[in-house]
Amino acid sequence: MGTLDDFRNKEFLDQITILNEIAGSKDSANLPALVDLLKNPVGDTSIDYMVVNALNAVLSQNEADTVAGMNDSHPGYRILCIRVAGEYGFKSASSTLVSLAEAEADPDRLMEVLTSLARIADPAALPVFRKYLSHEDPFIVALCIEALGKLRDLESVDYLKKIISDSEAPDRYEICDITTWKAVEALASFDTEDTLTFLVEKLHHKNPTVRRIITDAMTSIGSPVIPLLLTAFETGDTDMKILTSNVLGFIGDKACADGLVAAFDKGLAEDSNVRYALYEALGRVGTMKGIICLVDGLTEEDELTLMSVVGGLEKHVNPGIVAKLSGLLSAATDQSDRLAKAVINSGAVSLFDALYENEGAGMALVEALCVSKDPTIIDQFRQLLADIGGSRADDDIARLPAPEAGAQKALAADDSRSMCAMHKAILTDLGFEAFVAPNGQEAYDFIEQGEDFDIIVTDMNMPVMDGMELVGKIRNTPGFEDTPIIMVTTESEASQQNLAEKTGVSAFITKPFKPEELKAKIQELIG
Repeated sequence: MGTLDDFRNKEFLDQITILNEIAGSKDSANLPALVDLLKNPVGDTSIDYMVVNALNAVLSQNEADTVAGMNDSHPGYRILCIRVAGEYGFKSASSTLVSLAEAEADPDRLMEVLTSLARIADPAALPVFRKYLSHEDPFIVALCIEALGKLRDLESVDYLKKIISDSEAPDRYEICDITTWKAVEALASFDTEDTLTFLVEKLHHKNPTVRRIITDAMTSIGSPVIPLLLTAFETGDTDMKILTSNVLGFIGDKACADGLVAAFDKGLAEDSNVRYALYEALGRVGTMKGIICLVDGLTEEDELTLMSVVGGLEKHVNPGIVAKLSGLLSAATDQSDRLAKAVINSGAVSLFDALYENEGAGMALVEALCVSKDPTIIDQFRQLLADIGGSRADDDIARLPAPEAGAQKALAADDSRSMCAMHKAILTDLGFEAFVAPNGQEAYDFIEQGEDFDIIVTDMNMPVMDGMELVGKIRNTPGFEDTPIIMVTTESEASQQNLAEKTGVSAFITKPFKPEELKAKIQELIG
């Protein structure tokens, strides 16, 4: 007697038990009866769903029956067999799937066939994937691009390059479509000097989302792309130097830091924005040459650039750094004040802890702390002073102002730690309760959690979610249609600001900027 005999007349719980047992055993003897139940369902949604699951399990152990079923007259069974063939990588299904793909006119059914072919990854399917690169459905095109990348089809390289280049056309660059996204990922997967060189050249793509995708791809590739990025830094314009510095910092290899220091020594970082990006990258990597370059950067006078130097050194505290900083802070010069402010605003607790032992340096740091209006910073260093202990620390704790929460709330998003610290210092100085995030997604999480903001400041180029995407999501969120949004950017192209304005940005601040400039812009927007 078969397991499924008289199945339709059994109780509901018995039917569930039987189907679960078949799904576990995957016994092919149950295949004919399961196919009959699929083609002639019992009518209960739960049972019919479990029939499909059991049939999927049985077919997974029966490649020949699955391949035969792909030509079955019943559409539901046919599609199930097509899906199972792809899910379990049945190589013998490839030729049948190729034939089905070449003859299929319905986009939905074609998508099913191509998806299974892509999962099987048989080079014999390459002509089919190339054929549908010109399909009118962008999702079918994207699937074919992804498959060609997976199969490392070098014949498609020129076509993929064209997709990316064409996406910068004046009437197209505002949107990052799925085909451009997949073309970038496919070219990155080839990992040849030709494809990597092309992607590095497109690092400053007109669309910020494409820039983010290329940046993520370069970061994932790592070592092979480092020489190309360093060449681009040396030969590129200011925007390219900044973008390549960012990627080299994300890669974090010793060769990245050594190459950037060499470029610095050649005088290729005279622009303050470039130096800022370079210091940020060196702080992420932390090589000996990089740290020496950061220590030399303690003479920088630009507030933001100095914060990037301090932020980098905070991660690599050693006696040499402490001695150098102690001398500079104890000198009681304008640079001493700038350095003390940078240490405090950066929340550099490791540096503070090491420097406080020197009375002159400690005095300069506490003076800077006393004028801070950031309650988080004040509490952070108050706790540190309590941990240090002693009469001097107790006296300094007594001098600290009581932290006060801002009456209004502000949100700032930037992938740079020092820039986030700068924004936070500026916003708290203006009386805001400041929220900061390292990318657009984490910034938008605050909004999804119910936080309301009176002003939003965002960078343009960020990982995970860039500033353009963040602004678009904010503007489509009820209650945030008119919230002032300031975009901070190093972008020199007018097209980028035009795109940001269309997305919903209220105003711009171009790096490098003085804190007073951002303060004035905020006050202008919120009155």
